[in-house]
Amino acid sequence: MAQWLELAGADPAERKRTMLVGVEESQDRSRYIRLGFGDAVGWWSLPHELESRAIRVIEQARALPRYRQIGALRLDLLAREAFVAGRPAGLHPREFALLWRLADAPGKAVAPTTLLGDVWRLSFRPETNSLAVHVSRLRAKLRLSGVDGLIETLPDGAYRLAVADPAPTDAARQLPLDAHVRLGEDRPENRFHTDQQDDQHAF
Repeated sequence: MAQWLELAGADPAERKRTMLVGVEESQDRSRYIRLGFGDAVGWWSLPHELESRAIRVIEQARALPRYRQIGALRLDLLAREAFVAGRPAGLHPREFALLWRLADAPGKAVAPTTLLGDVWRLSFRPETNSLAVHVSRLRAKLRLSGVDGLIETLPDGAYRLAVADPAPTDAARQLPLDAHVRLGEDRPENRFHTDQQDDQHAF
């Protein structure tokens, strides 16, 4: 029972990348798969079968979903846009990239250096406040779309997505409810020029 409770409490993002071996009971295997684990097999599985199943789990874990749902907010990776009740939030590609990266692990802190590396492709922290500017713009657009309080700033400067659905604004109350990837929108040589322009128009 203790092992079951420990597995049931595993991070959902980790479950899909995990194959459980040695689960003899069919009922238990079915239960683990329903919980979102990549696969569950007994000890009777032959080595070549285990290898094939493990490869499939890895491939599925690497595949990016097109959509992510965060409360009333729906992210569309193909369109690089966020929607509330089917209405676009009008996100800039970099703003969407930030939101998608934070959505990789809702409720978990993401350090500024991590965001700069994953979204801006920078291995150092620049002197500009481009990250803070983009987060501010993103928050403003989400607020106008009726979703407020989704992005939290922690005391150490890290950001995270609120696990519980944030309280809807008046705009949201009037609306019916409805993976390592680089998502930066520009080429490296244009990066700082674009960021400087963005900083000049910060909210």
